[in-house]
Amino acid sequence: MNSAAFLKDFHHVATIGATANSGVDRQAATAEDAKTRDWFAAQVRDAGWELRVDGIGNMFGLLEWTPGAPYVLIGSHLDSQPLGGRFDGAYGVVAALHAARRLDAEVAEGGTAPRFNLAVVNWFNEEGGRFAPSIMGSSVFAGLLQREQMLDVPDLSGTTVRDALGAIGYLGTAVGPEVAGYAEIHIEQGRILEREGIAIGLVDSSWYTQKLDIEVLGEQSHTGATAMADRHDALVAASKIILMVHDVTNDFAEGALVSSVGQLTLEPNSPIVVARRVHLVADLRSGGPDIVKSARAKLIADIEVLAQEHNIKVNVKDFDVRPIRRFPEAGLELADKVAADLGLSSRRLQTMAGHDSVAMNTVAPSIMLFVPSVDGVSHCEREFTTDADMVTGLDMLTGVARELVAGALINAQALPAAALA
Repeated sequence: MNSAAFLKDFHHVATIGATANSGVDRQAATAEDAKTRDWFAAQVRDAGWELRVDGIGNMFGLLEWTPGAPYVLIGSHLDSQPLGGRFDGAYGVVAALHAARRLDAEVAEGGTAPRFNLAVVNWFNEEGGRFAPSIMGSSVFAGLLQREQMLDVPDLSGTTVRDALGAIGYLGTAVGPEVAGYAEIHIEQGRILEREGIAIGLVDSSWYTQKLDIEVLGEQSHTGATAMADRHDALVAASKIILMVHDVTNDFAEGALVSSVGQLTLEPNSPIVVARRVHLVADLRSGGPDIVKSARAKLIADIEVLAQEHNIKVNVKDFDVRPIRRFPEAGLELADKVAADLGLSSRRLQTMAGHDSVAMNTVAPSIMLFVPSVDGVSHCEREFTTDADMVTGLDMLTGVARELVAGALINAQALPAAALA
């Protein structure tokens, strides 16, 4: 169990797309993302495993021990947010590579092939910073999103997923492996584990997510020559909508709902022109679906009133609605046992953020593991997890994967109907 080699690889990957303040900027299908993909491909080939790239850019490193058997997948994603953290996603991929190496060595030494094969995966565009929606590659793989539709999604400059993947050489044609199970380790992106001094988080469910695609249409005019009474300023109206999205959380119990507007574009974006159009995306999340639905209804009603007051038009569309998904009890019990055998403290918790495991949980028994995040911060350059906690998580992932390839969850079914709240 060479922890030093794992840490060396992790910190090397963090140099790809590194920012001035210890973060990374490796948005999906950019040149920086391509470099991490090249690194991943080299790791797979050097280990003697088969490399596959599918039609949405997902990368698989396949260890075939038992010919014809399905695969347990372990991994995460290598893409990042703009000016993001170096741990989110990349930790899970590098940990999966090293867990697979450990298990491959065990199989070679023991001489007995496990029930299932193993594959390490780097999912495409989990972050959704350049191309929306997020969790794209794993959702296409799981059949939750249509591949051709996702390939046509443009970024803000008009470049499509199809063209971007083609430009970096990762628009593949291979078919992904048949899946028997899935496990992913990730930083918590919250404060619970650090605050309670717990080593491992066992994710039992995801939060309900509702996004709103909002288009505010005003009238372009001169910022100096147009009288205030004659303006139809889309940006002023949009700024009030942003505050509505923020303030709607006050209608519910503290911590029950989180909301934000993280992306905004305006036209024509000139310092001497009143904005004619603003596009923004509102994000609502809660552990209670009714809370999100109530907040959505209030926002739509308030936006209608605002549009009349400003004599403008606002178009609101539902976007990227995700139900609560519950992880299989058998997987939680298995992970709890692995943690106990390793002498690690653990506890169950929900994930407020989305992850590839949430998509995979609809098609195969899945296990989602967390390690502590310092100060609970993520999606920023200050994101941090200690080397010691990362190594602990690697040991945990290795133990879980060992159980999964042996068939520990063969009777656990994570069918879509069972996974929904």
